[in-house]
Amino acid sequence: MFVATLDGIFKYADLPEEYEPYVQFKATIDKRELKPSDEIAILNIAGTSTHHVLFLDSYSSTAEIERELKEADAKINHTTLKIIGGHL
Repeated sequence: MFVATLDGIFKYADLPEEYEPYVQFKATIDKRELKPSDEIAILNIAGTSTHHVLFLDSYSSTAEIERELKEADAKINHTTLKIIGGHL
């Protein structure tokens, strides 16, 4: 199982360019139209060269995020979980 740590939480309008492909991919999967005000968490998946994208308004609890990551064979670290929980 991989460990997911927080790279950052951004408004879509302020998203660093390096994360754009990951966000676009996740938006396509979720059939989501991106808005400049969307709050997005970017998680780094340790031991890989990929990131996991969370559209924070899609979750009502950190347990939902933990379940999603478990399906991707990843576990979110405790500090990251607390930070994201403060944004839900």
